[in-house]
Amino acid sequence: MIKVAFICVHNSCRSQIAEALGKKLASDVFESYSAGTETKPHINPDAVRLMKQVHHIDMEQTQYSKLLEELPPVDVVITMGCNVQCPFLPCSRREDWGLEDPTGKPDAAFLETIRFIEQRILDLKERLQAGSLLS
Repeated sequence: MIKVAFICVHNSCRSQIAEALGKKLASDVFESYSAGTETKPHINPDAVRLMKQVHHIDMEQTQYSKLLEELPPVDVVITMGCNVQCPFLPCSRREDWGLEDPTGKPDAAFLETIRFIEQRILDLKERLQAGSLLS
């Protein structure tokens, strides 16, 4: 199965949301992972709370902050838009989703980020199913 890694600096918000939504919406097409160049002791509490409300996913029960070295070999790397140079991670395809970090912002910013990631996950799933991404 295709392995997709969602990469962010701290692996505590956007990449965690993407991993959770990938598992929920696209696990029949790809395996979802997330990691960062640094870690935080906890996933962002606003992201956890809103993902529970919107998608009924408890990220604290199923995920934790991980470093890039902890990932298996992956086929696709999606960077979240960290505004930093992400380290090289071998893959067949790389994309940057250019997302601002909603940390410290109102719930509306988190909900917009969640909706954006949800749409991008569904688009990625469709492209991978069609075989147009890795060929």
